[in-house]
Amino acid sequence: MRTEDHAAVTKRVMFAYEQCLLCLGHHPDIWYEAALYLEQSSRLLIEKGDTNAGKLFSDEAASMYERAISTMLKSNTLLYFAYADFEEGRMKYQKVHQIYQKFLDLNDADPTLAYVQYLKFARRAEGIKSARAIFKKAREDSRSRYQIFVAAALMEYYCSKDKNIAFKIFELGLKRYGDTPEFILAYIDHLSHLNEDNNTRVLFERVLTSGGLKNENSIEIWNKFLAFETVVGDLSSILKVEKRRNTIIEKLNQLEGKETALLVDRYMFMDLFPCTSSELKAIGYQELARKNVFSSGTSSSAGAFPNSAIYDEDAEAKSRPEYPKPDLNQMIPFKPKVMPPVGSHPVPGGVFPPPAAAAQLLNNMPPPQSFQGPFVVVDELIEKLLACDLPKVAGAGAGDDVNGKSALHEEYTKLFEFFANTGALPQPEGRKRKLGPGGTPLADGGESDDDDALAAPPANDIYRSRQQKRVR
Repeated sequence: MRTEDHAAVTKRVMFAYEQCLLCLGHHPDIWYEAALYLEQSSRLLIEKGDTNAGKLFSDEAASMYERAISTMLKSNTLLYFAYADFEEGRMKYQKVHQIYQKFLDLNDADPTLAYVQYLKFARRAEGIKSARAIFKKAREDSRSRYQIFVAAALMEYYCSKDKNIAFKIFELGLKRYGDTPEFILAYIDHLSHLNEDNNTRVLFERVLTSGGLKNENSIEIWNKFLAFETVVGDLSSILKVEKRRNTIIEKLNQLEGKETALLVDRYMFMDLFPCTSSELKAIGYQELARKNVFSSGTSSSAGAFPNSAIYDEDAEAKSRPEYPKPDLNQMIPFKPKVMPPVGSHPVPGGVFPPPAAAAQLLNNMPPPQSFQGPFVVVDELIEKLLACDLPKVAGAGAGDDVNGKSALHEEYTKLFEFFANTGALPQPEGRKRKLGPGGTPLADGGESDDDDALAAPPANDIYRSRQQKRVR
């Protein structure tokens, strides 16, 4: 639209979005883009001084979010969070509480992430006390999972700077999720950051000896314990932890002669291994790592890092030579034609340019329009050639006839007369052929009477007689 009225342009664009939502109403990105465009237009109009139009578009953006979460996308978490941030930007905190509460009232939704975001909003807008009230409510909800305890503990540690409250929250979560290795690892990481070696070692012993973890779930905790001891412990403690871990692995029947592979975790650091990738594969380390027996590249100092040496099989597969494959560039699409044009290159799949060698030959040849004849009847020519009795040895005649002509010469003569009579050979200009009944040429050559007269001069030729007298 060629206009400087931004409000008119916005209405036209929103009309296009409305038409789009008739078909794509179940796509949350369309709803979000439409609301975001209204929000940007509202800010632009307010900056230009048109406060009324800006407020109108801002309310339309809110109604767009409300339509989305009330009709087709009632359980879409992303739109709820975007709507809450939009209302928080407009300083309507009570509306934000209503949005989060509306999502938490859904029976078929997982409220854990919503509680985490609700905690962050309450801390930003209303302070740490409001966030603690939200955490108490999330704790009482039976649908919430362990992530809400981790989020609340880290929020207390980083925001209120109180590590005792964070420690109490982790301990409270450990009572409920003592059989969840992910929560235990988060708790261990927190204590590791505090540099409390004794408390961290006590936590390892409590978790691994309580009996709440199954053997298959405790492997990752044992790997973490071994990595911790390799950093802060001595050699005897490392060997003790390694021996205890090997006992658990043997109970799972996953070693199968791969005892040497257990030694790798003692000396690895981040993505550095004491063996090459081929040696790791030979001793069975890669296979055990894929079964989550090992830490799959767990750093001996901090966290887990992706390790290229363990999953180096993909790189080896890429370096191997590939099998021969057809050149797809030489393939032609299937475009058949009933009547191919003259001069084209028809093939079963369609009409395509001829090959390069044939195309060069056609370019060197004169065009078809330059040939005016004679036009030979190909079928009859082939029949005559097949009927000819040619000698097998060069120069060997079939004997002379009574007229002194060989049989081969006679055959050639008959063949020439046949094509001459059928009009296949060009005739000299100025001579006409006699036509028999029905318009067919005569067999004797078809010469006219004028040609017969020109063959012998007249008896009383005055011109010739005068020429003879002058010569005398």
